[in-house]
Amino acid sequence: MKIGIDARLINETGVGRYIRNLIGQLKVLDVSNNYVVYLPKILYDDFQLPNMRWEKRLATVRWHTAQEQFVMPLLFLKDNLDLLHVPYFNVPILYPKKYIVTIHDLTILHFMTGKATTLPYPFYALRKFGYRLILELGVRKAIGILVPSHTTKQEIIDHFQIPEKKIHVTYEGVDESMRKWKMENGKWKAIKSPYFLYVGNAYPHKNLEMLILAFADFVQKRSDGSAYRLVLVGKEDFFYKRLKTFVHNHDLHTSVLFLGAAEDETLHTLYRNARALVFPSQMEGFGLPALEALFLGTPVMCSDIPIFREILQNLPVYINPNDKQDMVHGFSVIARSKDKDMAGKRNEITSLLKNYSWEQLGRDTMALYNHAGKHPSNV
Repeated sequence: MKIGIDARLINETGVGRYIRNLIGQLKVLDVSNNYVVYLPKILYDDFQLPNMRWEKRLATVRWHTAQEQFVMPLLFLKDNLDLLHVPYFNVPILYPKKYIVTIHDLTILHFMTGKATTLPYPFYALRKFGYRLILELGVRKAIGILVPSHTTKQEIIDHFQIPEKKIHVTYEGVDESMRKWKMENGKWKAIKSPYFLYVGNAYPHKNLEMLILAFADFVQKRSDGSAYRLVLVGKEDFFYKRLKTFVHNHDLHTSVLFLGAAEDETLHTLYRNARALVFPSQMEGFGLPALEALFLGTPVMCSDIPIFREILQNLPVYINPNDKQDMVHGFSVIARSKDKDMAGKRNEITSLLKNYSWEQLGRDTMALYNHAGKHPSNV
């Protein structure tokens, strides 16, 4: 088959990590199919083709635009693909041939997120309606749907009444870079103060304002609280700039540190030295930073929501994301814990991590490609 992968978001966080790892696995695992990868200009020249069965195309169309609904189908049709994989909900709904879509979560249905929230509300509401329409038509027309968790699978069934057999769960995994650096005797560079770490974007559903206020209360209530820092790692955008203003207005700029985007090696160091990773989201599709933290022996404090119960089981300290005092309590529980507490969970963590593998995701995705190529209807 000739399979196309829309990789325009390959340089982003979250979805980008999924795309990078999926393509990395397919390069190694698939020795039969041919691939066409559609890339943004920033990475086009650097993208290495592993063999003659792989091709690349320049796709300069921005996602979340009306243009992509008209231009991208033409680009895909020009290559006469047997199957297209769109690894995000922004499906080109005018594309008439077979495609598979990956839906990471349904956050767009529940929360204001993305750049759209910088718009006046009437324009945002209209744009959100467009997103929902694209999402719904996209999943209905798809020959198969990939999701990172059973929680997301059930949400899609509940919202759109999609047949269960059409939706396939492929768990994500810990990057090989994290595994490699764990094996080496790296020189760990630590922030001097003990710190709690957050990794991700600052969209409203991430609940970071509540987290920061809870952290401020935690600091005030402890005799050694002033020694702690809250470190936030994520690509600076409108929402991080707004969060910086929030921190400044609450006079917390000395205890809340913004580090911006971080490369994997820096992230590895930050995970290893953190008192805990904090993950206060009101909704998630998977929660990869939590897995990475646990892999490196770092405690996790996260929201008590279905996705984290599914993926992380009983390993984190769970908190109510809508209760500031419960967050304060979670900070205190972590602060009182000892290194030996995590050491005692090592076997449990090792057993848990066996469930999550990028290689297995690649194998399962490839199997779906091959199955879809042989069937004209939903798979």
